[in-house]
Order: sequence, then C-alpha cells, then structure tokens
Amino acid sequence: MDYANQPRYMLTYVSTASQPWRDLPLGMADVLEPQLPLITREILVAIGQEVPEYARPLEGAFGEALRTGVDEALHRFVNLVRDPDSTDDRGRQVSVALGRAELRAGRTLDALQAAYRVGARVAWRRFASASHAAGVDQATAAQLAEAIFAYLDGLSADSVEGYAQAQSQLARERERRRSELVAVLLGRAPGVDAAAIASDLAWQPPRYGATLACPTDRLAGLARRLGSEVLAAHIDGLGCIIVPDAEGPGRRELLRVAAAGRRAAIGPEGPLAQLDLSWELAVAALELADGNSLVIADEHLATLLIERAAPVIERITTTRLVPLTDLTPTVRARMTATALAYVQHAGNAAAIARALKLHPQTARYRIARLRELLGDQLDDADARFELEAALRADSAQSRVSGRSPASAADGR
Repeated sequence: MDYANQPRYMLTYVSTASQPWRDLPLGMADVLEPQLPLITREILVAIGQEVPEYARPLEGAFGEALRTGVDEALHRFVNLVRDPDSTDDRGRQVSVALGRAELRAGRTLDALQAAYRVGARVAWRRFASASHAAGVDQATAAQLAEAIFAYLDGLSADSVEGYAQAQSQLARERERRRSELVAVLLGRAPGVDAAAIASDLAWQPPRYGATLACPTDRLAGLARRLGSEVLAAHIDGLGCIIVPDAEGPGRRELLRVAAAGRRAAIGPEGPLAQLDLSWELAVAALELADGNSLVIADEHLATLLIERAAPVIERITTTRLVPLTDLTPTVRARMTATALAYVQHAGNAAAIARALKLHPQTARYRIARLRELLGDQLDDADARFELEAALRADSAQSRVSGRSPASAADGR
C-alpha cells in the first residue's frame, strides 16, 4: 500500500508545539501499533545491556515494573497519536510509580532517565523502519521523531514528579519517626523500642546528652548548624534538639555560635534517662532568651526556681513581706533592696553598703529600720531562705515592669 497517497493518513491536526503528535496523520497509529510487542522486547534487552543499574534478570517486582512501564509507555504514545485528546491516567501513573521506585531502591533518577533514552532510540528505529515501509514521507517521519522525544520529556517529567513525591513522603516519615524517638527519650512513650527507631534513622544514641529548645521555625536551621549527630524534632509546640556530648570540648562554643541571633536555650547534660529533666529546664530557660545569645539553663537555676515556683513564691510574699506593704513605693523599694542585700550578705553591714553603693552609716540605719519591720524573720534560717526567694522574685518583677531599684540616690 502506498501510505503517502492515502488521504486519511495525510489529514493532520492543528500544530501544537508542546504536543507534536497532534501534527501526525490520523492513520499513523495503525502503522505503529503492530510494532509494539517487538519494540517492547528490544527495549528491555537494550536497557539490560546499556544501563548498568538494570543489568539483571527481569524477575520479580523489578522485572514486572520495568516490563509494565515499557509496555504502558508505548501503548500510551500510540493512543495519543490515534486520539490526541484521549486521557490515560494509568499510563502516567506508571511513570510516576517508576520515579517513586527509584528512590525506594536508593538510586538517583540517572538510571531511569538513561533507560528512557535507550527506549526512545529503539522505538524510533523501529517506528522509522515501519513508517518507511508504509510509505510515510520524510516530513511526517521527522514529525514522528519530534513527537517521540517530546513524549519522552513528558515521561521523564512524570517520573521526576514521582521521585519528588517519594522524597516528600520519606521526609515526612522520617520526621514522624524522629518525633516518635524524641518522645520516647523524653519519657512520653513508655514501652516503645527506642533502639529500633534509632537504628531505622541511622542515629547513634549517645551515653550523655542535653536538650536544646527553640521556636519551631528555627529548628531546621539550628539542626543543620549543629551537624548530623544531633536529633531534631517538633514537640510541645517547640523545636527540640537532642545534643550528644553537649559538655564536650568545644561543644559549648559551637552551640553559642550556632544559636547566635536566635532564641534558644539548652538544658543540663546527663544520661539519656534524664533527658526529660533537661527538656523541662530548657523550655523554662527559653522564656529568658532574647534572641541574641544562647541561654544555658544551669547558669540561671535560681531564676528558674523562682519562676517555676510562682504560686509558692506568691504565697511567701504575702506572708513574709506583709510589713512592707504599708510603706510608700519609694521607701518600699529602698527597704526591699536592703532586705535582699541583707539575706545575701548574712547581715554584714560593710558588704551591704558596698552592694547598695551606700555610706556604711546609711547601710546601718537601713538595717536597723529593716529589723523594726521584719523582726525575728532575719534571724531564722528558713525565714531568710523564703525571704530571699520572695525578694528575688520582686526584684525580677521590678525589672520587667520598669520600676527603678533602690539606690544611694534615695538617701534615707
């Protein structure tokens, strides 16, 4: 049959640059379709010979997936030539699935892309031979070649999409597993095998570690800066990073540099069984962070004690500092500062004077007045402990509210 002289074969569609198969004659599909079984076999052989990653027997799930992928791709192409407006989502999903399978196999997309190129070359050689035998003119043959390689680009794009989907799914799964492991290490999931999860994540649990707390939007950046040995996850609405050997040589400086310009706080280091305590203190210390430097919880334990025991401190304040409530604000501030200096310096007038930058005589006057107000509380060890806690809390509140502390400028 003289293919070139058949009118129905020469009827073409309106040209579309991104879909050149639309320019092929209507009857081209009838010329190509009989070649598909032979082309499928040749493509599989060529891929096995030319793509090292696929140079193995086409058996099991791998062989089935590859055969299905080649067969679906060829039939989908012919269907598009026959009906450019046809939809064949199954064929596209096969290409997407091949991309996902490459990630699961631990490969890049290089092997699959190479296989696509091999397949396109073999298909073009067979299609060109069949077209020539059918009398297809040179211009139509060139259009067929363009259609094949444009179709190849589409297959590649579908597989790239599948690969990206698999990457995203893997990332979500790893994030879920990291969160699960952190929860176990913080004592939130008793009975779960932490060692098994750590093995899945290729994370080596250390003997000792500390937890670092930060806002969630800072977690990824901080974790990258601290290196692959840390374990990072979202928990309690915050970013949590488990830092191995946090007190090792150079580690504290590394932590400070990594956290520079970020709100972050780190709890004390200890055995993994004590990470829950480290996390509790890190979270509390994060409230003290201003975003300019790392807060070390161990350096602020007194402040943390007062803040975490707020209801107790409030009760102590109402019982121990009642004698100061009727004073004027200025006098109250002056006597509060004197009382704090008194309990901190064991009543030593000279030390109190230096701390408050007062003349010794003024300091002694204030101490006498303080004794009038607080009486025997100043001589009782438990009372002095409670007084210091209440006075420290009052001082911290003054700093937050902007009240000026007492100073020598207040006079007597």
